[in-house]
Amino acid sequence: MSKVAASVVAVVLLLAGLAPAAAQSRGRPGDFDFWVFSLSWSPSFCEATGSARGDAQCARPFAFVVHGLWPQWDRGYPSDCPTRQAEPTRAEIDAALDVMPSPGLVRHEWRKHGTCSGLTATTYLKVIRKLYEKIRVPEEYRSPREPRLVETRAVERAFMAANPGLDAGEVSIWCDARRLQEVRLCLKKDLSAFVACPEVERRDCRSPKVYMPAVR
Repeated sequence: MSKVAASVVAVVLLLAGLAPAAAQSRGRPGDFDFWVFSLSWSPSFCEATGSARGDAQCARPFAFVVHGLWPQWDRGYPSDCPTRQAEPTRAEIDAALDVMPSPGLVRHEWRKHGTCSGLTATTYLKVIRKLYEKIRVPEEYRSPREPRLVETRAVERAFMAANPGLDAGEVSIWCDARRLQEVRLCLKKDLSAFVACPEVERRDCRSPKVYMPAVR
């Protein structure tokens, strides 16, 4: 996609935005090279671990949900950055649960990754929502009611077709031993376009086919 969405960039800039590319030390808020936006296939999570743990996410028929929005370096990534920014409020967490369906997940993602973004918690969650609304999930993967075996590269191609400008080197399909787990998309630091991310790509799913549990 030539643009992820002009509105996403506008939100970032309007609401205090990303720090410019000033030189900063590793592990400091705002010091990173690009973003990874990770969409998790909720039925796989619930089948693997979530239902057994009684996770509230698994009581609802979620399909793709947001795992996180992660600042990345070209090699490795910062985490748990020291920051004076306040954590998200309970109201902000509750408002995010249709996108990231677990209060614990929202808090964890802010503490591990959001603190390195250079954004306030309020802005970080707003950017996540904007991306969730603008990144198009292919129609066939929005809410399938029957389990199925899918070709890994077919999932990748479907996301590329649904999001003009997205190339194979900018999206990575993740799996466990048998299930589709996540689709991870790499974006420029200013969110203006997708970007190649070789290190993320190197951990791409190697199985030619993966199982997708159904939405229930």
